[in-house]
Amino acid sequence: MNIPANLKYSEDHEWLRIEGNEAYIGITDYAQHELGDIVYVDVDTVGETLESGETFGSIEAVKTVSDLLMPISGEVLEVNAALEDNAAAINSDPYNEGWIIKIKMTNPSEADNLKDAASYSKLLGL
Repeated sequence: MNIPANLKYSEDHEWLRIEGNEAYIGITDYAQHELGDIVYVDVDTVGETLESGETFGSIEAVKTVSDLLMPISGEVLEVNAALEDNAAAINSDPYNEGWIIKIKMTNPSEADNLKDAASYSKLLGL
């Protein structure tokens, strides 16, 4: 299981990579593995400011559809356009090519409430 040390993690299996006052969000290697083959990502919240825990979109795998939740509050700036043609990038590279949204954080200190790699590993029982 790939759990990069430079990211923050939610209990809902989203990851957060902070770059200045912006952040990239995606789902973890564990989450993509549990979902199976991802076929579609639906995000229609660009331009909206959402609170931590709110749904920013959904992800569809062959057998299920799951909500995507904001790990911290922020304005959705961008959706990874590459996922439109290749949602499977989330399966093959969830932490780089498979990022889902980019946000402008409205309260960066909320990231302190997220898990580091060691805590997330414990959550998974690893």
